Amino acid sequence: MNITSFIVYCFIVTFTPGPTNIVILSTVHNNGTKKALEYTYGATIAFGLLLVISAIVNSMLIEIISKILIFMQIIGSFYMLYLAYQIYKMDSSKSSISQRGTFISGFFMQFLNPKVVLFTMTVIPSYILPYYVKMPAVTISVLLITIIGFLAFITWVLFGTIFKMFLQKHKKSVNVLMALFLVYAAVMIWL
Repeated sequence: MNITSFIVYCFIVTFTPGPTNIVILSTVHNNGTKKALEYTYGATIAFGLLLVISAIVNSMLIEIISKILIFMQIIGSFYMLYLAYQIYKMDSSKSSISQRGTFISGFFMQFLNPKVVLFTMTVIPSYILPYYVKMPAVTISVLLITIIGFLAFITWVLFGTIFKMFLQKHKKSVNVLMALFLVYAAVMIWL
């Protein structure tokens, strides 16, 4: 298992702007930190639940998955390249999403967020199951990924205002750097 690629993929996907992170940022600005934290807790629980579902489904299908892993790697790689392109061309001048920060809205947002759903359904079979199939190792992996996701959400809550100003001031440079990291992670799936 390429730990570097796995960690880079997890950090880039969870820390880069996406629907959940943008809503967290908007909630900090419009409703304050307390509401953003409430939203974050719901998002984190759902993120972990999606990872558990992915681990269970993929573990049950381990024999089938080994035969279709190449297709999952292709889909995961193309998805990362798509995210890289979206980040590269991102326009921060568009108005941010207005969302009330509640636990329930944070929870359900994860199930409607294609970035999260595709990430949770590809990270387990691409990075974990080819190397670890025992339940303790899979459980530790799910917990690690959930913690990384939670750290990303908290980062957006705690540094929302600073992050927003930095992203607006250095938008193009940050987007290019994040896009390049995603391209790196996509390439590392094949090495």
